[in-house]
Amino acid sequence: MRLFILGANGFIGNWLVRRILETTDWHVVGLDLTSHNLSNHPTDILSHPRFTFHYGNVLTDKALIDSCIKTADVVIPLAAIANPAIYIKDPLRIFKLDFESNLEVVRACVQHKKRLIFPSTSEVYGMCPDHEFDEDTSSLVVGPIQKERWIYSCSKQMLDRVIYAYGQREGLSFTLFRPFNWMGPKLDTIHATQDGDSRAFTQFLSNGVYGRPIKLVGGGEQKRAFIYIDDAIDALMKIIENKHGAATNEIFNIGNPNNNISIKTLAEKILNFLKAHPHPKNHVNKSELIVEDAETYFGEGYQDTELRVPSITKSKNKLNWTPETSVDAAIQKTINYYFTYEF
Repeated sequence: MRLFILGANGFIGNWLVRRILETTDWHVVGLDLTSHNLSNHPTDILSHPRFTFHYGNVLTDKALIDSCIKTADVVIPLAAIANPAIYIKDPLRIFKLDFESNLEVVRACVQHKKRLIFPSTSEVYGMCPDHEFDEDTSSLVVGPIQKERWIYSCSKQMLDRVIYAYGQREGLSFTLFRPFNWMGPKLDTIHATQDGDSRAFTQFLSNGVYGRPIKLVGGGEQKRAFIYIDDAIDALMKIIENKHGAATNEIFNIGNPNNNISIKTLAEKILNFLKAHPHPKNHVNKSELIVEDAETYFGEGYQDTELRVPSITKSKNKLNWTPETSVDAAIQKTINYYFTYEF
């Protein structure tokens, strides 16, 4: 099998490429602006004989991307911006990259008759009132236009609908997967200096290590179901393998409902684990939890949801997949990674 992965250097991309090269005989072509996640820890895979990497921009290198799609069996477009702070600061950038550039990839897959594995998002469910979000029955509920946070959700939802329509009307073979708060090493940079540069998990780790305050937006009572990257990649590998066509033209939530905790609890756990780690560059004893108003932290365009729990019944039944890593184990593994490789 030959795969083309756009955004191969990103959080999902670099761990997926590593797993493919370690456990299969598949060939991977990757594209991204940079390669630091692929060239550093735990190993440098840029020179791997079954991996070809192109430095490229999904917004401008259209001929290169089309050529790579033509020669692939499976296309996985992971290039996107998935940071709520940017949804509000630069919504048009979100629309241009996350929607417009991906729409071109989708159409190329239709034209060249390639299988598409597309990253949707748990954000498409928005403020759905269901206790658990079901891929096929839950309503997708977002806020008013002035709450620009939802432009990411709407961009992804529209692509979901376009991809589904191409599958129904023009024979596109696809799988949509919806990540629910994937966590682990390289989610964002641990060395971020500004609040909002990283998503919550890495931001909390970074602020804790460097002894900065950890800000709980709105008090941190909102809950998220976190999943460790290894478990998530297990699911992606099963989707790519697609035994007996189990993933063909399906939508899957990829998350861990057993790890549903509040953002405040996540922050407290991170601080406790850091305090138990005797690394000389760990300044966690200078860090503290503080509450900050959501509009002060993000701006007027922010709106949130209190609960976001995936139903993974379909993933269990069709993919024979169940996540195994607890939140505590995920935090410990991530901290061990950073203090082993980056400090």
